[in-house]
Amino acid sequence: MRTLGRVHHDWGCARAWNEAGLAVMFCGPPGTGKTMAAEALAAALALPMFRIDLSQVVSKYIGETEKNLRRVFDAAEAADCLLFFDEADALFGRRTEVKDAHDRFANIEISYLLERMERFKGLAVLATNRRRDLDDAFARRLRYIVEFPVPGAAERARLWRQVFPAAVDVGGIDFGFLAERFEIAGGTIRSAAFNACLQAAAREDEARVDMADVLRAVRHELEKGGREIGPEQFGAYARLLEEAP
Repeated sequence: MRTLGRVHHDWGCARAWNEAGLAVMFCGPPGTGKTMAAEALAAALALPMFRIDLSQVVSKYIGETEKNLRRVFDAAEAADCLLFFDEADALFGRRTEVKDAHDRFANIEISYLLERMERFKGLAVLATNRRRDLDDAFARRLRYIVEFPVPGAAERARLWRQVFPAAVDVGGIDFGFLAERFEIAGGTIRSAAFNACLQAAAREDEARVDMADVLRAVRHELEKGGREIGPEQFGAYARLLEEAP
């Protein structure tokens, strides 16, 4: 971004290629840090960040989606900000074969968005959970596609150790077991840690979270995400889940 103005205007790339900004796609499962990375990028560039949930922008009424997108881009250009589209796959899904009026108008909406992105004088960051569902024509117009994978065991262990505040006693938690046994993203780890703290605070006055608190919280997060979870997945600690909280 720091060299974008020079390349586009001084070197003439914007005029030659009919584009003015920079579009980036962040891809990865929920909780892998896409939104946090966009916030960090905006802070590094000293820009405010406009966050738009595309699932709320898309309308079933013909022409309304384009109107909503026009308002978003006009406001973003006037504010000189980083434009962050969350849930991008709500609109940027793979183009369908035109079989009826709905398909035709859906493709018109996508084409309008691509046109505005090319003319947007700034940085547009788009986040999706489903990289494989993205339309090929759309993907070609992106300057960068950044993958956010689920962290590996070593990264998960570090996240588990860092997620609890220093004031909380976590001496009884087996972080190595949690990291090796449960392949979950950083956002899920944070939610489980917070849930475990709530359980512990309801049980006793001192700031102490034990292994049973964390295991119950992890089970809750996995079930919330629709994943089947049985006692065998908790190994030697399964007995803790049978005890009353």
